[in-house]
Amino acid sequence: MAVLKEGSRPPWVGLAAAVWVQIAAGSAYTFPLYSPALKSVLGFSQQQLTIIGVANDIGENVGILPGIACNKFPPWVILLVGLCLSFFGYGVLWLAVSQTVLSLPYWVLWLALVVATNSSAWMGTAVLVTNMRNFPLSRGTVAGILKGYIGLSAAVFTEIFAMVFNDSASDLLLFLTLGIPIICLAMMYFIRACTPASGEDSSEHVHFLFTQAASLLLAVYLLTTTILKIILSLNNSISYILVGVMVILLMSPLAIPLKMTIFPSRHKRPGKLDGSSNDLTEEEISSSQTASLLTPISSEADLGSFREGEDISEVDMLLAVGEGAVKKKRKPRRGEDFKFREAIIKADFWLLWLAYFFGVGSGVTVLNNLAQIGVALGVNDTTILLSLFSFCNFLGRLGAGVVSEHFVRSKTIPRTFWMMITQILMIITFLLYASALSGTLYAATALLGICFGVQFGVMIPTSSELFGLKHFGIIFNFMQLGNPLGALLFSGLLAGYVYDTEAGKQQGSHCLGPNCFRLTFLVLAGVSAFGAFLSMILTIRIRPVYQMLYAAGSFRLAQASDH
Repeated sequence: MAVLKEGSRPPWVGLAAAVWVQIAAGSAYTFPLYSPALKSVLGFSQQQLTIIGVANDIGENVGILPGIACNKFPPWVILLVGLCLSFFGYGVLWLAVSQTVLSLPYWVLWLALVVATNSSAWMGTAVLVTNMRNFPLSRGTVAGILKGYIGLSAAVFTEIFAMVFNDSASDLLLFLTLGIPIICLAMMYFIRACTPASGEDSSEHVHFLFTQAASLLLAVYLLTTTILKIILSLNNSISYILVGVMVILLMSPLAIPLKMTIFPSRHKRPGKLDGSSNDLTEEEISSSQTASLLTPISSEADLGSFREGEDISEVDMLLAVGEGAVKKKRKPRRGEDFKFREAIIKADFWLLWLAYFFGVGSGVTVLNNLAQIGVALGVNDTTILLSLFSFCNFLGRLGAGVVSEHFVRSKTIPRTFWMMITQILMIITFLLYASALSGTLYAATALLGICFGVQFGVMIPTSSELFGLKHFGIIFNFMQLGNPLGALLFSGLLAGYVYDTEAGKQQGSHCLGPNCFRLTFLVLAGVSAFGAFLSMILTIRIRPVYQMLYAAGSFRLAQASDH
């Protein structure tokens, strides 16, 4: 696979294409849009529906295979697998909901949803790993932008669902079956590895600000148009125009490579030689400097040349080590590249995993049951609730990248500090839900959306900073297992059981009133408290690591590798 020249347009083209892939990968967030149809058309109970929701979360977050594959295959192969899974998985769900095929077994639909949403793991891994490696000095910012767009995807699909498909679940599932593969096929050429720049570029900061501003504008637009659709009676022509404007806003990140094409940068990077005849030499030098900056110095490399081509006895090896011919292999330290089996035995790894598990597990429980929560508390149309959660989820993801990047560079405050703060706020949020006080539902949903988004925006760059980028794909995908496990425990087993028990007391299949989820919210408040405690311990433990990595306001990748 060809590696493209540093500081050129391709990484920004790739980032713009990644925005579309992330929107497609957010199809897992559409479950609340078609779950009522699953319940009514197929006759599921609430607990059956929540177990189906767990399948949604398992598929979306079990990314061990794409995590391994991203180190062995180019991004387009990973995207190709993702689009195939999406086509077959959502295709089966469409056949069931549209009643094209009758009486599909429950377990077939469960597996179909796992397959469909697992496409998100493949697509998300391909674009996230590639772009994190293309912009290694701006990991928090890149993670915030990409995870922000996947958080916005729920609002994008909600807009399409309401304005184009007129709330038709079968039409939405058909769109997911065909539309996601088309998007991936169109974008896979542009998602490619590029040689990262060896130093920070002032124009890069401006480009990231533009991308963040464009995504924020899109988020405000989506929230506004969704509310207008509910309040006003918009005809089809106006609805289609509003969707068209949304598509244009999604294309706005392409303005960066377009600007770089029309107004190419004239400055020379340090050390560049004059004369066109030296271009190749300079590029090789630059690639060498970048490689030394980003690749940890490992004694394994020294041992490789010594061992090559011959069998070395243990005695000869010990003598060679004693004489200094080879270096004794040592385990990596925090900030260097860990293999998965080396990372998984570290206390920091499990502290981060557990803190993330309690944060997203409690948040996804509300997300999976948000439509039922709204109905139970007297909200007839839950579309605004879903759009509000999506908008604030986006703000949390984007804001986590921006805020944590600022404080980690200026004050060397670990990103997990913000995970701790938001999990404390989640305690307040769940108590607001449990109180069922008038006027608190929308405020609690907005606050929870922000706090939920922060968990993603913090976990991803933190795992890369502690354990390196070389095996980042499998490490962060293992971290994401906290999402489906939390959904299974807190949503499938707890929330579904509590809801059905209360519905049984009311002699019906639907539950109305604050008691439908009150016990669930009180348990989730305790879960968030424990998660905040673990985040605090992790923050204290890793503060010295961040003081080493982020010295003088920049990420000391080279120095971290030398330690």
